[in-house]
Amino acid sequence: MPELPEITAYIDALERRVVGERLERVRIASPSLLRSVDPPVSALHDRTVTGVRRMAKRIVFAFEGDLYAIVHLMIAGRFRWKAAGAPVPRRLGHAAFDFAHGTLLLTEAGTKKRASLHVVRGEEAVRAHDRGGIEPLDATFEEFRAALLRENRTLKRALTDQRILSGIGNAHSDEILFDAGLSPAKRTQQMDEAEMRALHDATRTSLTAWTERLRAENGDAFPEKITAFHPAMSVHGRYGQPCPRCGAAIQRIRYADNETNYCARCQTGGRLLADRAFSRLLREDWPRTLEEMEGR
Repeated sequence: MPELPEITAYIDALERRVVGERLERVRIASPSLLRSVDPPVSALHDRTVTGVRRMAKRIVFAFEGDLYAIVHLMIAGRFRWKAAGAPVPRRLGHAAFDFAHGTLLLTEAGTKKRASLHVVRGEEAVRAHDRGGIEPLDATFEEFRAALLRENRTLKRALTDQRILSGIGNAHSDEILFDAGLSPAKRTQQMDEAEMRALHDATRTSLTAWTERLRAENGDAFPEKITAFHPAMSVHGRYGQPCPRCGAAIQRIRYADNETNYCARCQTGGRLLADRAFSRLLREDWPRTLEEMEGR
């Protein structure tokens, strides 16, 4: 799922292409995409885009007349910038936003169509879609700590909960926790001052670095390779590969459609975190430490 750095890359590219331009029409190819009925999507036709901004993992297009289009790409939704009038791809296509100088396509891979488009009127209606999390790059240390300590959650869950922090998901939470040297299973209310400061610093440093990396990679081009994994990542998507810091094999915890990756040696003191599927299957045969697993 595109997260804060990837959404920012999209916004950078969209600002250069659509802000100040008139949207001629919206072509909806997939009925599941549109999740609102009033105002109708046709109300956006022939209106000028006045701004584009991020709201957590959503992209908000502002139009003249106090109208807004809110797009949530979810896991597999992506934007593509094509020549004006480009057809909507038959299998992956959701919609096309037509401008005089180009067409913005919204596609989604896979069989589960989760991406959404809401058309709303007024800022109050936009705020109704905001989960309320603080902006991690703007929050002071005190604000960051207060947000994480409201509930006693695991760090992985706390970082990805949009009611706590805005814009962080599965991939970048793995990278942040690795940079901070913290276990994804550690509870927020078990953290000492030094650990909380390390997490705050790592959150700001990692998200900023990834935002700048994507900006440098894309330049003035429209982002075409927004994925859940980047080859420069330290742990996310690197299960079984050597840790770039210590060389130990990267571990994982799998649940539902998500996977948490971590280095046991760097983040958990060598202790393996229980994988719901395998630990239940193996029970007493499940290795408890990295050394035990390597010995087997």
